Amino acid sequence: MTKKILALLLALTMVFALAACGGDDTQTPANNDQPATNNDQPAPAEKDDEDAAPVESADPAPAETDETIYIPVMAKGFQHQFWQAVKAGADAAAADLGVEIYFDGPASETEIDAQVNMVKQEMAKGPKAMALAALSTEAVTEILEECASKNIPVIGFDSGVPEDTTGAVKATAATNNEAAAALAAEKFGEHEGLVAAMQNATSDSPIIIGCVSQDAVSASVTGRTTGFVNKMAEIAETYQPGKVSIEGHTLWEKTVSDPAIIIRVEISATTEATAVQTAANALLNMDGLVAVFCSNEGAVTGFLSAVSDGSDLAEGAKYGDLVVAGFDAGKAQKDAVRNGWFYGSVTQDPYQIGYKAVEMAAAAARGESVSDVDTGAQWYDASNIDDEMIALLVYD
Repeated sequence: MTKKILALLLALTMVFALAACGGDDTQTPANNDQPATNNDQPAPAEKDDEDAAPVESADPAPAETDETIYIPVMAKGFQHQFWQAVKAGADAAAADLGVEIYFDGPASETEIDAQVNMVKQEMAKGPKAMALAALSTEAVTEILEECASKNIPVIGFDSGVPEDTTGAVKATAATNNEAAAALAAEKFGEHEGLVAAMQNATSDSPIIIGCVSQDAVSASVTGRTTGFVNKMAEIAETYQPGKVSIEGHTLWEKTVSDPAIIIRVEISATTEATAVQTAANALLNMDGLVAVFCSNEGAVTGFLSAVSDGSDLAEGAKYGDLVVAGFDAGKAQKDAVRNGWFYGSVTQDPYQIGYKAVEMAAAAARGESVSDVDTGAQWYDASNIDDEMIALLVYD
């Protein structure tokens, strides 16, 4: 009996075991299918996430791109060809950078109130930045304070906004006058006749290189005087070491005993053309004068008056061997260059002044840091004065 019960139990155990194995076999496909389904599902989910991510990051971009940066560019004047060249550069920068500008200035550079009103009108438009060549820093101080409080960066251009104390002015795009006038000295250093004169100079028979400046107060004129004098002295020293003397005005005076080369600075008593002419005549009456640099258009005008409007500089004339260079432009100076009476002249680059002013204003509006930039200068002479880019810079 016991054996029968044990046999029965054994048989039942085997049945249950087979049933259990059969259950596993029927579940296995389901279990195998389930993981396959689970593995298939995450893939689309990850793809969707990847597709969604760029959409989320792209949402702010159109808002930032669609918001046009508006920059008023407020000049000291508008009608003069100099300011039109500045405007051309500003317009080009606006087109290149995709910003909107409005360029304006008063009819003359004495109309301070008119400029202030123009700037106030532009402030009412909510600009993102401003470029300003102020006729009077004091007159626009209240506006600058508003710019500072509203975080509207201001970029100075040309003469900029000197002595701003509000912190609104972040940088200035302007000519480095010392570097620009040094260009004239470098050109003198390339003139074969002048180089020969420096090489052959002696203490017994010194040569004189003159500089005529309209005043010793204006930052631009004094900067140009300094730039020319220092570079000319450096060049002269290569030919006559220790024998170069700077004379004529205490601001630049560095005298030496028995000089072979004298750099003579003549400053007119006033800024009037007749006073500049007197200063020019003082130079022209000195023995050994071989070259003259005139540091601005006013100095050129006075000097030309002293040489019969330039005709005395013609070949074979009274001062036909004199090497002369000017700065700026104007019809009389351009004529002197075209006629060969002037070796050449230096001009600021008003196109780059306008371009860089807008470029920096746009950068500042976007929160980028900016710093002062030298907008450069160009040398022009009879060979290139009518070239397209030079013609834009040499105004009447």
